[in-house]
Amino acid sequence: MALLNFSTFTLGVEEEYMVMDPDTRELKSHEQKIVQEGQKIIKDKVKAEMHQAVVEVGTDICANIDEAYEDIKTLRRTISDIAGSLGFSMGAAGTHPFSHWESQLITDHIRYSEIVNELQEAARSNLIFGLHVHVGMETREMANHIANSTRYFLPHIYALSTNSPFWEGRKTGYKSFRTKVFDKFPRTGIPEAFESIEAYDSYVKILMKTNCIDNAKKIWWDLRVHPFFNTVEFRICDVPLTVDETICIAALFQAICAKIYKLRQQNMNFIQYSRALINENKWRASRYGIDGYLIDFGKEEEINTRVLIYELLDFVDDVVDELGSRHRIQYVHKMLEHGTGADRQLAVYERNQNLAEVADYIREQYLYGV
Repeated sequence: MALLNFSTFTLGVEEEYMVMDPDTRELKSHEQKIVQEGQKIIKDKVKAEMHQAVVEVGTDICANIDEAYEDIKTLRRTISDIAGSLGFSMGAAGTHPFSHWESQLITDHIRYSEIVNELQEAARSNLIFGLHVHVGMETREMANHIANSTRYFLPHIYALSTNSPFWEGRKTGYKSFRTKVFDKFPRTGIPEAFESIEAYDSYVKILMKTNCIDNAKKIWWDLRVHPFFNTVEFRICDVPLTVDETICIAALFQAICAKIYKLRQQNMNFIQYSRALINENKWRASRYGIDGYLIDFGKEEEINTRVLIYELLDFVDDVVDELGSRHRIQYVHKMLEHGTGADRQLAVYERNQNLAEVADYIREQYLYGV
């Protein structure tokens, strides 16, 4: 069969980092100094976030996973150097182990003021750190088709990304508590399937017409067709501790999109499941990470999450070489062997029941392998 054109499946990766006081390990406002200094070097690839203890970075549009890897590596190193020179340290985890949101300052910006004014405590307490992966599409119609089908796989990859077991000094019992915090926002979680891109656009128009939202970026689902670009944006994951984990997850999202596209070109499709069913798997992934069971809806039975992740690798195997991402996706085996960020944070904690040591570990891992 002729090779398919996978060149449209470009990548963009966004990560949210925590700014810490090197001595107390608490989250600390950097008064946008890191962003201001960063913009001199990496321009608009660094941005402020709602809380002043958060820095967001985003790659260029990358033609392949290796470009994304180099970009994220450079971004982490650059931000770390700037933070160090200003007396801060950086880390990447879905939540901080013990800092309290009440003591954190909100960035002075009209957009954030509006969100806080509308969402109140839900916005002020939303002190979390995520990973967003954009995968380029040839058309928005194809983006909608691929978004519908890839919803099924969100919990599988989310389980791999789990990296927020602590919240405000407590061991939560979840591998990812970040999404529990974010669930307080409206228009979050697994989206419905939309029968067409027109149906999706119509939904957005109704929300805007009735003053539910003033722009489509206030739809905060775990996965969305981007309102302005031909991309599918995956938003479910905790930000991982390390670059290698981030890139592995980005490569998996890209591969799933390419596989669904390939099926479509062969007049086949992946079966659609309801939001309610996929939500059952999302909850299990947040609670147990890779150490639990997800539901195989086809077989209608619980299957070990690790087994389903291996099945996912088999599912995308025939597209990864064309994408040039096999060497990045192989890192899944290391993640399954060493545990997710949450598993490793918990292992550090179990040694001495000391959350300061967990915060130190998060800082150490930030530039691991860079």
